[in-house]
Amino acid sequence: MSAKIGIIGGSGFYSMLEDPQFMAVESDYGETSDDIAVGTINGKEVAFIPRHAAEHTITPQNVPYRANIDVMSKLGVKRIIATNAVGSLKAEYAPGDFVIFDQFVNMTSCRNDTFYDKQVVAHVSTADPYCSELRSIASSEAKTLGINVHDAGTVVVVEGPRFSTRAESRFFRAQGFDVINMTQYPEAALAREKGICYVGIGIVTDYDAGLEGDSGIKPVSADIINEVFAKSIEKMHKLVMRIIEATPDTASCSCSTALDGAIMTKHIR
Repeated sequence: MSAKIGIIGGSGFYSMLEDPQFMAVESDYGETSDDIAVGTINGKEVAFIPRHAAEHTITPQNVPYRANIDVMSKLGVKRIIATNAVGSLKAEYAPGDFVIFDQFVNMTSCRNDTFYDKQVVAHVSTADPYCSELRSIASSEAKTLGINVHDAGTVVVVEGPRFSTRAESRFFRAQGFDVINMTQYPEAALAREKGICYVGIGIVTDYDAGLEGDSGIKPVSADIINEVFAKSIEKMHKLVMRIIEATPDTASCSCSTALDGAIMTKHIR
């Protein structure tokens, strides 16, 4: 089995696949989050991995990011559409809004975040970590669907699984970050190391630890996230379907050349 497009997100995407086949694909980095489902969407072969497993049993810091991306690459995936729940750090990024990430800031500390940590050294540029072509398509299709979407946003990625303290949230806002999440790193960076086009799309579910000056905004809880996410997931499914349909067979971006000149090891024995 093979696929050119991959989806990483919640288990609800299973229902989008036509005639899905479930398989355990061998990874060089251990087991994936769950079995891979490969089927079709709008006539295109698509592979799907539920990031936290089908029953949401894997915490953010324990997601097997390398295995998931490695298997996508082995299946022939050239483009990944990733969906996330995110907390807002700014009033204008309101619950229910969608965000097309253009930058990430890594605040995690204990994740395996590269494929080049043994024998081969590579310094891959992540100056612009998200695929420009997929970002443009996602933004355009979201607007067509009438979704309130932000064309860009910096996502700060924290270790989790706990939510931020008020002091941490205040610090992140002071840095100018837009939204907060627990799973965009190292997923996006690993896709870049494989030369895979990657777009991250966030559903804003909450205002993190609240908003300064507005005592009526409560800190985030799991119940709040689930409630807002449930109201928005149908929109996300429609958006992903339109992105898949609108994505051309041949990419016009430079994601596939990310490794050009990046490998420093000259002689591999």
